Amino acid sequence: MYAVRYFFCEMLALVNIIGQLYLMNDFFDGEFMSYGSRVLSHTQLDQEDRGDPMIYVFPRITKCTFHKYGPSGTIQRHDSLCILPLNIFNEKSYVFIWFWFIIISTLLALLILYRLMIIFLPSVRPTIFHFYNRMLPKDTCEAICRKTTLGDWWVLFLLGSNMDPLIYREVMAELAKKIETHASNM
Repeated sequence: MYAVRYFFCEMLALVNIIGQLYLMNDFFDGEFMSYGSRVLSHTQLDQEDRGDPMIYVFPRITKCTFHKYGPSGTIQRHDSLCILPLNIFNEKSYVFIWFWFIIISTLLALLILYRLMIIFLPSVRPTIFHFYNRMLPKDTCEAICRKTTLGDWWVLFLLGSNMDPLIYREVMAELAKKIETHASNM
């Protein structure tokens, strides 16, 4: 169950990112999902044909009404244009956030597919085991993968990334021998 819980946490990370995308989209009234792609298409257009999508989501100039005391002591209204410098920063940061979410969700989706392959195709585990631990002989990898469950395989796999390769090779060779002699005694 250790490996399944580990993989489930990775799946929760993907659900979190996708949830964040939808929450941002809801916050921006449906403008966030296509925000980055519209910004990219905006940069490809000619200067005179551009309708900046960033200004639509984050306006830079707005009409402001100021109330201040006039010369006679009464409140006077002044209409003017106000520049919103924070929105200039926000439009750039949210383009970055959009790309970051898309990249992370794509990488997590590929990782989930890889994990599903590890779970449902046990025949690829020896190849993966050998690929990440080149010092182990292929037959040792196959012997260990044949006789271990997914959780045991995952712990041994993680152990290989945290041990000295020479020591790990000796430990795995000894484990493969013990597994084979135990299987032959039964």
